[in-house]
Amino acid sequence: MILRSRRLRLTPQLRGLVRETTLEVADLIYPLFATAASGAPRAVSSMPGVSQWPVDQVAREAETTAQLGIPAVLLFGIPAAKDPAGSDAYAADGVVQRAVRAIKRAVPDLVVVTDVCLCEYTDHGHCGVLNGSSVKLTRPRLPEGYLLNDESVDLLGRIAVAQAEAGADVVAPSAMLDGMVAGIRSALDAAGFEHVPILSYSAKYASGFYGPFREAAGGAPKQGDRSSHQMDPANAREALKESALDVAEGADLLMVKPALPYLDVIRATRERYPDLPLAAYNVSGEYAMVKAAAAQGWLDEQRAVLEILTGIRRAGADLVITYHAKDAALWLGA
Repeated sequence: MILRSRRLRLTPQLRGLVRETTLEVADLIYPLFATAASGAPRAVSSMPGVSQWPVDQVAREAETTAQLGIPAVLLFGIPAAKDPAGSDAYAADGVVQRAVRAIKRAVPDLVVVTDVCLCEYTDHGHCGVLNGSSVKLTRPRLPEGYLLNDESVDLLGRIAVAQAEAGADVVAPSAMLDGMVAGIRSALDAAGFEHVPILSYSAKYASGFYGPFREAAGGAPKQGDRSSHQMDPANAREALKESALDVAEGADLLMVKPALPYLDVIRATRERYPDLPLAAYNVSGEYAMVKAAAAQGWLDEQRAVLEILTGIRRAGADLVITYHAKDAALWLGA
C-alpha cells in the first residue's frame, strides 16, 4: 500500500490563490519621530534606518512613506524642552502639532495618527504628572512621585484636542491610565471633534522590548518604571478586560503592544471583538533584534520580516505598526 501525502502540491501562482492570510502595504503603519531640534535628521543608533526628523523636514519623510503606498504614519514628538507637566505636548505650537500641520500640507491624503502621552515631554519621563511635582499637583495623602491618574487624564484630553486642531486624523492614547479613553472622548467631543477616532493602546505590556524606542523618543523614566499602569507580561485575560473597558469608554480601534510575544493576545482580542479594527505594534526591540541578526548574516532580513508581519496578520491584526514598513513596502512591491 502506498501512502500519499495530503499536502497540497501547488505552483507559486496557485499558492497565491489559496493563501489563507495576506500581507499588503495597505496593512502597514509607519512610526515617525519629529524633533524640535534643527539640523540634519539624527539617526537612532539602536534602530538602523530610523531617524529623528526635524519638524521642517519631517514632511519629506512622510512624502516618501506615502509614495511607497503606506497609508498612515504614527507620529511621536521630541520637544526642545521638558517640564513636570509635559506642556509642549498640548501647546498649540508643540512639536507634534507643528509636524502634523507640515505633513498634512505636504501629503493631505496620508492618515496621520498621533501618539497621546506625556512620557516624551515630562522631565521625569513618566506617562503622566507626578504627585509633588508642583503646588497644584500635591496630594498630601499620596506618596511623593505617585502618578496622578485623573490629573493626567485631563492633560491627555488637552493633548488630543491640540493634535486634532492641528489636523490629526486619529489620536492614539498610549499611557494605559484608567479612564483615559473616556476622558479623551469627552474632551474631543466638547471641542467639536466628534469625528476624530481613538486608537487605544488597550493592551500595552510592561515589556523589555521598548529599549530602542526610549532612545528614539527620549522618553525613558528617570527613576522607577511603568509597571504600575502597564500590563504584566504573564497576563492574557487581563488584556481582554482592559480592552473591554476601553470599548465601553468609546475606543474606535484597539491595539496590542508588543506584537511578537503576544500573538495569543492578538488572537484572543480578535475573537472577542470581531467587528472592531485591531492594530498590533511590532515594536522597536523586535525591529532591532532582526536588524542586528541580519547585520551578522544570521538570517535573511527580507524573508524574516515578511514572515513576522504575516504571522502578526495571521494572529488577527488588521493593521501592523512597524519600523520595517518602508522596507516591507519595497519587498511586497517587487
